[in-house]
Amino acid sequence: MNNSQSEAEQETAQAKAEAQEKSSQLMDQASNAAQSAKDSIQQTGQQMKEKAQEATETVKNATGMNN
Repeated sequence: MNNSQSEAEQETAQAKAEAQEKSSQLMDQASNAAQSAKDSIQQTGQQMKEKAQEATETVKNATGMNN
């Protein structure tokens, strides 16, 4: 009985270690995806800000407010 118990405990420990590793990998993937999304949103926001500033300058130039 002791041998089979020991084998079962080893298998359980191995399964637990594998599950923890898989969980860690999934968390890393989720973190990477979140960081990528954050970077993309920040870049898009910066581009929108620049376009708005360009549009403001265009309107000022067109209306003579920039002189």
